[in-house]
Amino acid sequence: MSEELDRIRLSGLRARGYHGVLDHERRDGQDFVVDVGLGLDLAEAGRSDALADTVHYGELADRLVEVVQGEPVRLIETLAERLAAVCLSEPRVRRVEVTVHKPQAPVPHAFDDVSVTVVRVRG
Repeated sequence: MSEELDRIRLSGLRARGYHGVLDHERRDGQDFVVDVGLGLDLAEAGRSDALADTVHYGELADRLVEVVQGEPVRLIETLAERLAAVCLSEPRVRRVEVTVHKPQAPVPHAFDDVSVTVVRVRG
């Protein structure tokens, strides 16, 4: 039986990065959109009303944007792994779901979005 966790969700976080396989992606960059869902126990925060008892999602967003704007990778799968690691570095987070959207991906057909989702659980 799996334990049900509370959730914090941050959706639509936008940042410019230089990720991709093609030279022009790494040279010119493009916008990436990140959604994260954190699984954790929020009962203590609910009782205490103290920021110290939860995840400061503003600070987490800053750290996620640093990763997107940071060292380029070829695959958004790799970017998603790095973002998941940032989320799991928060001691209260037990599970994370990260979706990286690449809406300007070099696909030669009309499309709305390309995305990769990874789910990671603290070991």
